[in-house]
Amino acid sequence: MCEDCGCEQANSGHHHTHSHDGHTHHHHDSDHHHTHDHDSAHTHNKNGREIQLQQKILSKNDEIAAKNRQWLDERGVIAVNLISSPGSGKTLLLERTLERLKGKLGCAVITGDQQTDNDAKRLKGKGAIVKQIETINSCHLNAEQIAALLPETVGPDTKLLLIENIGNLVCPSAFDLGEHFKIALLSTPEGEDKPVKYPSLFTKAPVVVLTKMDLTPHLDWDLATCRKHLRSVRPGVFIFELSAKTGNGMDAWIDYLIGLTR
Repeated sequence: MCEDCGCEQANSGHHHTHSHDGHTHHHHDSDHHHTHDHDSAHTHNKNGREIQLQQKILSKNDEIAAKNRQWLDERGVIAVNLISSPGSGKTLLLERTLERLKGKLGCAVITGDQQTDNDAKRLKGKGAIVKQIETINSCHLNAEQIAALLPETVGPDTKLLLIENIGNLVCPSAFDLGEHFKIALLSTPEGEDKPVKYPSLFTKAPVVVLTKMDLTPHLDWDLATCRKHLRSVRPGVFIFELSAKTGNGMDAWIDYLIGLTR
């Protein structure tokens, strides 16, 4: 995990941001090249030194995250951090969500990937300011990256900030971005046991969205078993079951998001 491998060092200060609000397309880069070097980040001589590195990394990130949350609170904006495996349907869910919320709720989106701004292009024109972060070598977003984009992403009418983290069930769950809470996405093709295999995320997410429910007739997948695993690691978790492709279950999801801002 990132607390141990030190990949936050690779994440610091090196990323591209793209604007897809219909007006500008910005690129910001640095002249420094950082590599995700697990071996050099570890201090193998003494466990105490590893713990100190971990605490220093997370402490700095958490301090910035707290400031992000305060900044959002002062403007009455709710932020959620969407985390899942690659290919779980985060971007399609965001597309359909923005389409349904257009004209009803002011939204903004920050989306992260290691490379390309493909997701931001897909979300363009859906009624929200969209910013893309390319992390290059890092496997998660961090609070500093979010802080740099907040002033140009959150407008006077924004009530909901949707952060689409990099596809990864482990590292993104370790880093607070300043969101008010995490939302985990789990697609039916991934199987029912991901919550118990990757508890780091599912213990921290009070809300889980089961995606691609339209595929269940074609899969050896059991909803009751999946719910059991989710509640074994997070009792009381709130679960949505939906298909962004067919629209089934989307009404409850949209009503929930609108309710967050009231």
